[in-house]
Amino acid sequence: MNSLGDFVIVSAMLFGIGVYGLVTKRNALRLLFAVELMINAANLNFVAFGQYLPFEGGAQTAAPNALGQTFVLFSIALAAAEAAVILAIVVVAYRLHKDVDVSELKSMEG
Repeated sequence: MNSLGDFVIVSAMLFGIGVYGLVTKRNALRLLFAVELMINAANLNFVAFGQYLPFEGGAQTAAPNALGQTFVLFSIALAAAEAAVILAIVVVAYRLHKDVDVSELKSMEG
């Protein structure tokens, strides 16, 4: 069985890859993928901590709670809405400028 530390290490690595992609890439789609990696790292933490930490309500039980999974469901819904909006913006930017390079889009008018 995996421990909580294993999940935190994997989550930190995913988050680090996402930050690296966010800092170094200028393509709008790669930036979107980097943000999604960071969101998934946070989701992994929510589920892992929900699984391994006991419920703080009334009686202390050994059963895991579903609070982390509930947060993840809301996070996935928000990430899907965010991805849809960003992809729509990328499509419009590509139609107008024939490029999805973020550094080029900053300097363009229109």
